[in-house]
Amino acid sequence: MGEDRVRPSALLVQGLSTFAIAYLTSLTGLIYGWPSYTLEMFQSNATVLSAPISTMEVSLLGSLTNVGGLLATPFCGYAVNKFGRKYAAIMYGIPFAISWGIISVARWPPLIILAVALGGVGAAGQAVSSVYISEIAQDSIRGALTSTTVSGYFVGLLFSYAIGGQLSYHQVAYVHLAMSLMYMVMLTFLKESPVYLIQIGKDKEAAESLAFYRRVPATSKEVEVEIAKIKLQMDPRIDNILQGENDPNATKELIEKQNDRTSRSESQWKFLMKSESSQQAMVAVLIVMSVTILMGSIVLQVYAEPLFKEAVPTMQPNLCSVLLAVTYLLASVLCAFMVDKFGRRPLLTITSVGSALCTLVLGSQLQLHWGPHWLTAATIYAYSFIYNFGAAIVPFVLTAEVFLPEVRGLGNSMSMACMWIMNFVTLIIFNPLVDWLGLGPVFYVFSCICLLGATYSHFWLPETKGLPADAIQKLFLKKET
Repeated sequence: MGEDRVRPSALLVQGLSTFAIAYLTSLTGLIYGWPSYTLEMFQSNATVLSAPISTMEVSLLGSLTNVGGLLATPFCGYAVNKFGRKYAAIMYGIPFAISWGIISVARWPPLIILAVALGGVGAAGQAVSSVYISEIAQDSIRGALTSTTVSGYFVGLLFSYAIGGQLSYHQVAYVHLAMSLMYMVMLTFLKESPVYLIQIGKDKEAAESLAFYRRVPATSKEVEVEIAKIKLQMDPRIDNILQGENDPNATKELIEKQNDRTSRSESQWKFLMKSESSQQAMVAVLIVMSVTILMGSIVLQVYAEPLFKEAVPTMQPNLCSVLLAVTYLLASVLCAFMVDKFGRRPLLTITSVGSALCTLVLGSQLQLHWGPHWLTAATIYAYSFIYNFGAAIVPFVLTAEVFLPEVRGLGNSMSMACMWIMNFVTLIIFNPLVDWLGLGPVFYVFSCICLLGATYSHFWLPETKGLPADAIQKLFLKKET
């Protein structure tokens, strides 16, 4: 990938820009972490609310974030193409600001529940963040930068836990409100995605955007070549050209007619129906997202506390949660450094196998109690690290990079919707499965799913490391992989 060397100044600008964009997922971590240290107070007579909340209200407080995210996710595909990546990203920061504004002043429980649901609407913006980052990042560092949307979530989670034990209820709300406003202010300093600017016919502004992120003159050859490449990726005939890549006349025709913007009148759905490579990419992304969610991580996050209480009863539950969040963060940061070095497929395959071994050990320990109690805690931490080192991150990296620009918003929206749905399905079926099979054997099921994920990744998932979108389409057009 020598042709895509990243200048130190460009790395700095793209890195700082990515931090600002991925900061949205940190806001998601704040809203998800907040109930864990406020519910006990809400249910007590010392509540800051007008009355202690009921059991039903506790359930709503914990679940409506996911509902808000699922309902708002389909709008992401429309928003990124209608308002642009930058303004769509800013727009998804607004629900967080409104949410914390309500929480800071409201005393009526239904208003607090509504505020949390609004936070879920903002959380859906992760699809926008992934698209935005993937379009400003150079191919050789795209995986590392897009993975920060996951790391950012864990940063927000940790920060929320940290200040939750130190500040008062209202101080926490004010801090979170200030952070939400800061996110929107930071984005105002960024340039719009060059891909979106080309989509709407603003080639001059696209050149300036590329120059900003690449740290080169807008009139440079590098910018000219990049704009030509983006336009080629948008051409509705790209599948035919890529399938006939050995025909120089076909390639010449595409280059000569790259300004034919026939795709402009087509909706994302129509483009998807015509593009075989986009359809194959969609199938791959949805399979990977579904399988990795079904590996059981979301269940372990929800039920880790009672398992930790049994394994290490002397440790405070909050400390266990903080250490688990630290484990998630360390693994995701390490993955960001490795995903562009070793590739998406090897990381997903190896960590899926490692997760299978951990869930197998955990299941047998929960069923047979063959080891000391601390082994349960150690296995949970090991699984959390291995899973977040690859299997948790790679689906989001793939989602951000495998789609052509014309369907990138739609693809990311569908992938995020798949994530919300599979999280919901996993949590819904977990307790019935435990009643039917027992807690230990359920983790055997997770282990089998991990192995299925490893098998699919190793034998059928194309490797996309460091490749531009048009080159990735060739991999999905191949009849044999």
